[in-house]
Amino acid sequence: MRIPQWLRVAVIPFCLLLGPYGYKDTQFIKTDNDFRLLIQRFYQLQEERVETYRLFDEGHQAYLKSGPHYDFIHYRQLVYEITQAFNGISKELIQMKDRFRELYDRSDLSEHLEKIQELEKEKLELTARLQLAKQNAQEHPNDESHQDEVQLLKHKIIKSVEAISEVLQDFKYDCEEIK
Repeated sequence: MRIPQWLRVAVIPFCLLLGPYGYKDTQFIKTDNDFRLLIQRFYQLQEERVETYRLFDEGHQAYLKSGPHYDFIHYRQLVYEITQAFNGISKELIQMKDRFRELYDRSDLSEHLEKIQELEKEKLELTARLQLAKQNAQEHPNDESHQDEVQLLKHKIIKSVEAISEVLQDFKYDCEEIK
């Protein structure tokens, strides 16, 4: 069955949200424009991730300012919301990874997304450790080991961001093949 162009334009973004398993016949999704929309959505998700990190950092700074009697209840709520945001992004990227591999036969792009997910997980773990180290440094200002740990974790996060940027560059390069 051939789908008219006007209907395809209206239906395809909805289909992309459902994922490759939302319909039995997803062959009509395989157009260059849809592929570009998927790539564009990936970059939007990365921007959302950056914004989520920014909010997480701002929230942690506010938490530290509430010391020495920390406002843990609000911070715990922030951590919960940040976790939900990262989980949502991660789930969508997993679906996207599967679409690149199964729908578009682009295992190279799928592998880039998988590597980015691994690196982002590592970065998030480092960020959590950094937040604890900052709190320890604040609570024990005369103990240089806490300051050293903060510096070490900041350095590791910078290296993690650089690794993510490299994979993003590879992703961008491999995506340019379709133009």
